[in-house]
Amino acid sequence: MIRNGHGEAGGAKRPGPRARRAVRVWCDGCYDMVHYGHSNQLRQARAMGDHLIVGVHTDEEIAKHKGPPVFTQEERYKMVQAIKWVDEVVPAAPYVTTLETLDKYNCDFCVHGNDITLTVDGRDTYEEVKQAGRYRECKRTQGVSTTDLVGRMLLVTKAHHSSQEMSSEYREYADSFGKCPGGRNPWTGVSQFLQTSQKIIQFASGKEPQPGETVIYVAGAFDLFHIGHVDFLEKVYGLAERPYVIAGLHFDQEVNHYKGKNYPIMNLHERTLSVLACRYVSEVVIGAPYSVTAELLDHFKEPKRRGIFCQVDSGNDLTTDLIVQRIIKNRLEYEARNQKKEAKELAFQEAMRRQETQPEREIDCDF
Repeated sequence: MIRNGHGEAGGAKRPGPRARRAVRVWCDGCYDMVHYGHSNQLRQARAMGDHLIVGVHTDEEIAKHKGPPVFTQEERYKMVQAIKWVDEVVPAAPYVTTLETLDKYNCDFCVHGNDITLTVDGRDTYEEVKQAGRYRECKRTQGVSTTDLVGRMLLVTKAHHSSQEMSSEYREYADSFGKCPGGRNPWTGVSQFLQTSQKIIQFASGKEPQPGETVIYVAGAFDLFHIGHVDFLEKVYGLAERPYVIAGLHFDQEVNHYKGKNYPIMNLHERTLSVLACRYVSEVVIGAPYSVTAELLDHFKEPKRRGIFCQVDSGNDLTTDLIVQRIIKNRLEYEARNQKKEAKELAFQEAMRRQETQPEREIDCDF
């Protein structure tokens, strides 16, 4: 079990207003198909200050500069707001970050990752704030990206992980998206993520249930953690005045058994971080049993009365399958976007290699 927290990021207590002026931090981005990489960026940014404001771009801006987003802007606004390190969300944030934007929201500086972000005409989106010295950088989370997740979902539609022979079309996708230098998940086929205890500690606070809190247990795959999950957990969180929500995550093998195909798209460790980042979850059980047993309830010492079961309607019918269908519907556009993103990343890597061979030159990097 991993305990999560609410309120202050990482559970650290910030100095009072009399000690010093609060540092306000700005982040912005597309935040399409929000994953634990986005959450980790926001966690790092929040740790640099006292109040984190996150600007989210519109569908129109993203389509202009990068390609069609998977989720609508309203879905993306709510997904970002559900991340526990975020204090405020600014809808329709400009794609190019300017000093005017930072000043408008009284932000001291902006934070972005150490990868590249360019406008449609190749302009550095953070050029102005970098030159003004109001730019900070955080480490990018290795092993995951929106492009990678899109690739995984396209693989799901090609063939199952079984002994059947790959089609030439499937093999082409495998060559494009499935090669990885790191650990290869037998269920997703393309995950490059390596879990560490340090990463879990960074995402979890370790707070135990307090007297008077109502312990609520939910369980599922929570694969490709999305707005449907957020709406459900928000409803669950609202069932009690002082809730303590425990989310049980099923093993990859169990999810594959009842969902089939190449599911889960994210492996158990990836799903753990995604759920831990949600502000409505207090604790995560890694590898929870599919059936809720008496032993499991005894472990939590809840509920006090047996036979308590509540079915919650999230009001949102979005599922992982529907997300895959969205991508299939616009497959060519998504493929073009992935190729464009890959070309930018290769150019960035080449620039970094040149920097290593010519240390006297400076090369700016942006998210």
